[in-house]
Amino acid sequence: MLNLSILVEESARRNPEKPALSLGETTINYKIFHEKVSQAANAFAKKGIGYGDKVALLCPNILQFPVIFFGILKTGAAVVPFSIFLKPEEIAYQLSDSDSKMFLCFAGTPEMPVGKFGKEGFDKSGSCKDFISIGNLAEDVENFDDLIKDEETQFESYITSSEDTAVIIYTSGTTGKPKGAELSHINLYTNSEASTSIIASTEFEAQLVVLPLFHIFGLTVMMLAGIRRSLHLVLMPKFDAQAVYRLIIRFDIRIFAGVPSMYWALLNEENSEENTNSIKNLRICVSGGASLPVKIIDEFESRFGVPIIEGYGMSEGSPVVTFNQLTIGRKPGSIGTPIWGVEVKIVDDDCNELPVGEKGELIFRGPNVMKSYYKKEKETREVLKNGWLFSGDIAVKDEDGFFFIVDRKKEMIIRGGMNVYPREVEELMMRHPDISMVAIIGVADEKLGEEIKAFVVKKKESQASEEDIRLWTKERIAQYKYPRIIEFIDELPLSATGKILKKNLKTI
Repeated sequence: MLNLSILVEESARRNPEKPALSLGETTINYKIFHEKVSQAANAFAKKGIGYGDKVALLCPNILQFPVIFFGILKTGAAVVPFSIFLKPEEIAYQLSDSDSKMFLCFAGTPEMPVGKFGKEGFDKSGSCKDFISIGNLAEDVENFDDLIKDEETQFESYITSSEDTAVIIYTSGTTGKPKGAELSHINLYTNSEASTSIIASTEFEAQLVVLPLFHIFGLTVMMLAGIRRSLHLVLMPKFDAQAVYRLIIRFDIRIFAGVPSMYWALLNEENSEENTNSIKNLRICVSGGASLPVKIIDEFESRFGVPIIEGYGMSEGSPVVTFNQLTIGRKPGSIGTPIWGVEVKIVDDDCNELPVGEKGELIFRGPNVMKSYYKKEKETREVLKNGWLFSGDIAVKDEDGFFFIVDRKKEMIIRGGMNVYPREVEELMMRHPDISMVAIIGVADEKLGEEIKAFVVKKKESQASEEDIRLWTKERIAQYKYPRIIEFIDELPLSATGKILKKNLKTI
């Protein structure tokens, strides 16, 4: 028997006066945090929420997110986190597909009217019973803070089975409609425990939480793992490099986790002594969500002297599968070695394990593997076979047992019958002194099937031409791999979690 709400309960019992959450000028300790969670659970229970129900949550990194998240779990219900960037049609689909009974939605701002979009999506869904606003949306809409303010500060958590669903998290839906990965209490507990042992060396450290909590990386590796170790979670609703520098000093931040675009931004901010000393205050940095170019790792560690450990995961893996673990060793550019309890193999198209050095699909099994895609048996069978989850990622294992992602299986370019993996070309081009960021895609070609195209963000002072970059790349990579088409672009389109949206580039 296990309910993830025990993470908050135990930290409140053992470390009640330690700071738990900070946002702006507000800090609450673990005792108050747990009391607010209990108030939320009482309010939800009075609304009829209980074991087996699904409750949707659309909220940025503000104090209400963890309070609502654990309040839902206390009742025995499951949380369905939504991206704050969803539009009404997408919200309506995910509400209906997940069978959500209640929807808690951030009111938003004039610049980002997520509450308006949320209410439209709620009305379109027709199946969700209650809409509750986080913040003031309209007079006739119930407000979360008002809902819980008079509730009791004690609530006896429903004792769920460890195999019961705790979270349904929707995949990005790069092909077709998003699918809801069902993650159990034990999936998330074991994954957060493994993350804690890798990242947090001691209790009570402060960590900056800028990764979106609605995304599985931020949810497990930052929130769940942090609360398990009674860390101080300093919440940041929106990434801003200068704000990161200030918060690190103000709260004595020791742990920072980000996606590649964040590290790129920190490197490209003003290279002042004050900013450099701020980053040097960190003990460790963590990267995930997408591959971090080795050039960025080298530049970051050279300037700031703080190690970046890169891991690999996916929503279906709760999310962490492998990590560069300091106790084992690390290799920049690799995704590390499997975390505790997880097995990883590289296989060919016939599911035969491949030897060291050969490229194939990465598959894994362990306590982190999702239960299923919610209500999607066919899609589940396609990725879950005999307990192994087929990632769709092309990888290779070296002689030391470290894994390296080559590329997404679906993003592989076939140029004239030859396989080209965009990651390999991107890594090379990032070494060009005039290139700040690059993304490689395949575009239709009558003769070759696909041609290779590079979208390049140049450094501010660069005078390099398209031909300069094309020739430089051609000299350093196989003839069939270098990009014949190069387009300069001011910035690459990024998802909410900092991944480059290659499907958007294909429409440019």
